[in-house]
Formats: sequence, C-alpha cells, structure tokens
Amino acid sequence: MNATSPTISVASLIQAARGPIMLITLGGLVEIDYMGIYGFSRTWPVLIIIFGVLKLLERVAGGPSYSNNPPPPGGSAI
Repeated sequence: MNATSPTISVASLIQAARGPIMLITLGGLVEIDYMGIYGFSRTWPVLIIIFGVLKLLERVAGGPSYSNNPPPPGGSAI
C-alpha cells in the first residue's frame, strides 16, 4: 500500500457491511417462511438481534465515539 491510499478501519467495514448482512438475513427468513419451517411472525426478532450484534461489533472495533463532541454553543437563557 502506498501512503496516499485511504485506510479502512474495521468499524467502517462493519458499518458498510451492515446493510447487505441485514438484507441477506431478511432473505433467509423469508425463505424459511416460504418453506414452511417457521413463519416470519416467529423469526423477525432475528433481524433485531443481528442489528444489535453488528452495532456491538462496530463499537468494540472502535467505531465513532459521539461522547467526545463538545456541547453546541448557546447563549444564556433569560
């Protein structure tokens, strides 16, 4: 790699893969519903679990920290 190439962090890679992973999971759940194994009404919480796991991995990998931002400027309220 040369010095001018952008570096990609693990957190940004996870963030970029979140959409495709969610779509693949949704497709798998719809396929399970179509095959008659489990209805979608029983499997949709898997989407929330996958989303939560991806957010947790992003945080562990060093994703953006929003707590270091200074408070917005404001005047004195009268």
